[in-house]
Amino acid sequence: MKINDEMIRKESLIQRFQHRKDGIIDERHMKRYAIYLPIIDKKEEGLHVLFEVRAKHMNRQPGEICFPGGKIDASDPSPAQAAVRELCEEIGVTEKDTKLVGHLDKIISPFNQIIYPFVGFLNENATFCPNQEEVDELFTVPLSFFLETEPKRYDVHLKVEPENGFPYEWIPHGKNYPWKKGAMPEYFYFYEDYCIWGLTARIMRHFVEEL
Repeated sequence: MKINDEMIRKESLIQRFQHRKDGIIDERHMKRYAIYLPIIDKKEEGLHVLFEVRAKHMNRQPGEICFPGGKIDASDPSPAQAAVRELCEEIGVTEKDTKLVGHLDKIISPFNQIIYPFVGFLNENATFCPNQEEVDELFTVPLSFFLETEPKRYDVHLKVEPENGFPYEWIPHGKNYPWKKGAMPEYFYFYEDYCIWGLTARIMRHFVEEL
């Protein structure tokens, strides 16, 4: 009887994992965001990338430069559709003015966030009407600028700091445990009077590398 129980457990395990798609541990507990990297074909001027300047009255990252995007809602059928929704809401275009091309690599941030970046086109004849609650300004940068310009890189060093009451007595070396050190790269692009940095610059650099 014991052997049969073990065989049942084995078969259940095989069925559970044999065709399971991989994911990210604790992904369901992370805050999820979708970002749209918008390209505009300006014909004689070539391809341009559209950016936003966040409204200065916002609580998070006021006045900073970013791509359209935001939190994925429970009502969004997919991260891709969330990216399109946020794009339309923030810059005031309709979905027919957009053409999603594909996805870039996901980003897992140290702040319990997972970011899904997408790339797509905007109709060059679309009328933009930025949402003033979120956007102060829209501007474009020639894609050629990013192809020709290497961003400046500065590392932000990450420090491990266990919370009060951390059970040092349960781990080797206790309070002298040799925690690993880490660093997060921050990239900066400078175009005219604009400073494009942080997550936006990181996604832009990744996009250029893929090109």
